[in-house]
Amino acid sequence: MSLVKAPIKDFALGIYDGPHATPKEATEGHIFLGIKNVTPEGRLDFSQIKYVSDEEFPKWTRRVTPQAGDVVFSYEATLHRYAVIPEGFDGCLGRRMGLVRPDRTKLLPRYLHYYFLSPIWQRYLETKVITGATVNRLPIKDFPSFLVTVPTLSEQARIVEILSAYDDLIENNRRRIQLLEESARLLYQEWFVHLRFPGHEHVKVVDGVPEGWRNSNIADFASVKSGYAFKSSDWQESGNPVIKIKNIGNNYDVNIDDCQCVNDNIAAKASRFELQTDNLLIAMTGATVGKIGFMPRTNTKYYLNQRTGVFVPVDKDLTLYLFCALAADTSQSMIDNLAAGAAQPNISGKQIESIPLLTPSTTTLNAFIEAVKPAFAQRQTLIEMNGKLAQARDLLLPRLMNGELTP
Repeated sequence: MSLVKAPIKDFALGIYDGPHATPKEATEGHIFLGIKNVTPEGRLDFSQIKYVSDEEFPKWTRRVTPQAGDVVFSYEATLHRYAVIPEGFDGCLGRRMGLVRPDRTKLLPRYLHYYFLSPIWQRYLETKVITGATVNRLPIKDFPSFLVTVPTLSEQARIVEILSAYDDLIENNRRRIQLLEESARLLYQEWFVHLRFPGHEHVKVVDGVPEGWRNSNIADFASVKSGYAFKSSDWQESGNPVIKIKNIGNNYDVNIDDCQCVNDNIAAKASRFELQTDNLLIAMTGATVGKIGFMPRTNTKYYLNQRTGVFVPVDKDLTLYLFCALAADTSQSMIDNLAAGAAQPNISGKQIESIPLLTPSTTTLNAFIEAVKPAFAQRQTLIEMNGKLAQARDLLLPRLMNGELTP
């Protein structure tokens, strides 16, 4: 493979950074693309959006207006976030975000994206990081002179073709996972909100509650235990990983690949907070308060940080009922209301346990759990499949980038 090593500016039409401020709050308008909108895997996530109004938008695009094919990156605080701007994107760069506009006669956007995600680039960047008192950063003014290694356009296209085949399968599985989750939530709505459960025609409803059912709350199904109060001095780059609020995603998943760690002595003190496969977790503080996610299957021990809660169900199968109940709009609205009133949204375990929840008849509850079990089993299979696909892609990525494998 023919490789050329040169400053990234030699392959770009422009390299820009975002505004060094935050716009006035707006409820609609144009996307203010921040670090939180880019996942560690290199995807854009618009489940939480800050907006820039039409009035202010020209001010925030004076330097550059992102367009399809631009590769965005983070350069301060949370590093190594990269994504490709898609067709139809309407927004501006947020704080601590930069942008490379590749010269497509020399560099394909998706190749650059994969290159940024490769260990080769990330190890190289570690030599450029400036360590600060509060956050680490890359010197954005020096970014154009950072070196990249680039093959011919035809070789780039072949590398992209190989790697994107894995990503396309992963994305397809991710959509299937979302559909499975949606089917379970819709069934919950049908049975327990609209009360159209099997045999409902023959059951009398009194004060909104079917005969044989009762009004209760989450505490009747599970307790909520907050995590261990690790100290800021406990954190290190490697060791025993800890799940924090930031690890609970917006798609009912828990990201176990982006964790801070503690040493063995600290982990031993936190042994009561070791997590298990399929534990249902909830964010209890901050902008993502109320977000829930299942702990994936793993052979590594993970521990739970404070202000992140885990449900301890009376019976393990009840976790599926709890998930569907907590994912419902009514529950999320109630959590938002309970968490409001402070400078930072915050909810306690006791408040979560107090959320109203119908206790259906044993027959109906068991029927619901049996109905959704196959969907959650398939969901787990797809998650594990995606893990293997990502692992295979990540093994190929550096070998393709350094020329060890010829595309």
